[in-house]
Amino acid sequence: MTVQTENLVLTEADGPATTLWLNRAERGNALGAALVEALDAAIDTALAAGARVLILRGKGRHFCTGLDLGDLDACTDGDLALRILRIEILLQKIHALPVTTVAIAQGRVFGAGADLFAACDHRLAAAGASFAFPGPAFGLILGTGRLAGLVGGGAARRLLLAGESVDAEAALALGLATTIGEDAAAATAAATRLDAQTVAALHARTRHPDDAGDLAALARSVARPGLKQRIQDYRARMTKA
Repeated sequence: MTVQTENLVLTEADGPATTLWLNRAERGNALGAALVEALDAAIDTALAAGARVLILRGKGRHFCTGLDLGDLDACTDGDLALRILRIEILLQKIHALPVTTVAIAQGRVFGAGADLFAACDHRLAAAGASFAFPGPAFGLILGTGRLAGLVGGGAARRLLLAGESVDAEAALALGLATTIGEDAAAATAAATRLDAQTVAALHARTRHPDDAGDLAALARSVARPGLKQRIQDYRARMTKA
């Protein structure tokens, strides 16, 4: 599958805030290798330009529908493993950024897309949005430590074991979302009230991720033989459902 690499992420700067738009609406903004690299580069460019707030959004109906499997038939287990590991590295980078991050999510927010949402400081769920973490259905252990840090271990296990979608109101009640709506003005104001150095120091002291543990758990899960077949079996089940 050929992917046009230009304009995969659109950038809009507005004072201290920069909005990064995932721009593959025809694929539900699913995270393919090219989109992951484009988002990584766009983040670096925004930071270099002095952004104090990064706002992540998705063009079209959906924020992000997860891992892009449009070329699954042509992939090997190794291709898929590397792609998934690269997503986790990007998620860890976003979670550790020294600036405030905001995700504004509409439509489907599934799989790696839900993990992208969960990696941000402020998580705004548009009315009608739905969230799900189906990765464990094909043996994937992605971002579980960050999710447990947000919603608690028990709630994280329920979400991951059931694999069912929850609506915006349920996401808010769980702590997965911080607000229902699409207005990032309050988050931007809070992020810029203090100087950048103080904000960075506060972020560093109030985030306690286990990046090495999350990456190790993910690596073990993708290293299990038959990754591609498990994904194919999962897709077949979903097609029949």
